[in-house]
Amino acid sequence: MSDASRDIGEFYARGLERDRLSRDRGALELARTQTLVERFLPAPPAAVADVGGGPGRYAVWLARKGYRVHLIDPVPLHVDQARAAAAESAVGLASAEVGDARTLALPDESVDAVLLLGPMYHLPERGDRVTAFAEARRVCRPGGVVIAAAISRFASMLDGLRAGYLEDPAFAAIAEDDLVTGRHRNPTGHPAYFTTAYFHLPDELAAECAEAGLTHDATLAIEGVAWLLPDLDERLADGRRRSVLLDALARLEEESALLGASAHLLVVAHR
Repeated sequence: MSDASRDIGEFYARGLERDRLSRDRGALELARTQTLVERFLPAPPAAVADVGGGPGRYAVWLARKGYRVHLIDPVPLHVDQARAAAAESAVGLASAEVGDARTLALPDESVDAVLLLGPMYHLPERGDRVTAFAEARRVCRPGGVVIAAAISRFASMLDGLRAGYLEDPAFAAIAEDDLVTGRHRNPTGHPAYFTTAYFHLPDELAAECAEAGLTHDATLAIEGVAWLLPDLDERLADGRRRSVLLDALARLEEESALLGASAHLLVVAHR
């Protein structure tokens, strides 16, 4: 196991991911990702591989809608949590197994869509990211869609401003290295400073898709600039304010001048 894989595994073994999408910036990420995924997925009962599916938040949501969902994640705790979430919601997953985005156990042309909502920012090497995209292409049927999330190159610097982390010289050094190399490393162990990752420039995603033999359709901002707002829970809880917020983000999601200001990007491609 590489040092990067070990760091990532130890970070997620803490169980932090299960509730991350329940509030604040995570709740905004969830709402926007669901909106975009619904837009591009084929209709149920299409088969979906949720690769890097974590504790199953998206897999269970899609299963409720009638999709046949195969969840794959490298963290055993996440797979256990996904199975438990599916059982609690009384929905069935087609499968939930420990696995690696670079070597999927699924047969060729066996699914209609692949979600990669975590792997791309936990594969620091470009070759590994292209391999993961190529594996997604392999298991997709002709015309199938691949939807992948990435973290923006500028996320650490912006988050440091938002939360005051840049006042810590250790975090300031992390953020500076992110800007220069895209490689995020956290030698401090501070959980708020994340774990080993790769932060993309928006244009890199289309190039990686193309190298894997996929046809790039769009690169979109997930949260846009709204993740920097201080009152997201209140906005999302109020129906009118929620609509205003999400409508504005949809209006700006393709604006190239603003893409890098979003914490997360979503790339959509097809086989």
